[in-house]
Amino acid sequence: MRIVIQRCTRASVTIDGRLKSQIGPGMMILLGIEDADGEEDIDWLCRKIVSLRIFDDADGVMNIPITEVSDSGILLVSQFTLMASTKKGNRPSYIKASRPEVAIPMYEKFIERLGKEFGKEVQTGEFGANMQVELVNDGPVTIVMDSHMREKF
Repeated sequence: MRIVIQRCTRASVTIDGRLKSQIGPGMMILLGIEDADGEEDIDWLCRKIVSLRIFDDADGVMNIPITEVSDSGILLVSQFTLMASTKKGNRPSYIKASRPEVAIPMYEKFIERLGKEFGKEVQTGEFGANMQVELVNDGPVTIVMDSHMREKF
């Protein structure tokens, strides 16, 4: 699994002109899933997400996890393009991205597990939909994590 975490002051997802989800301060997370992913990847990433100290303390130092930020939210959006391979040619290959029959159950497990770790409902996009995602990146703070590269992070 590959994720992109962006600390934000606000983020939202709109589908067909209709607001699907929105959060104020918190994290907007893009999630890519491949067939090699399992529940251990979900567990590791969800624990890391809620433990990352990327919010400012009283001294302006990134030292606070999202679980200690009042009125914070998480917006999780599935994004198969995170699994793109650009090794050959100019057109990305998405062969590593899981097909919906594999990815949807994993995405749903990820939402459930992240909500438990966070202690609040996780806002989401809609799997497979053409979404317009807006965010105001705070900092900017952007972190990329890959569960198959655990030893390197």
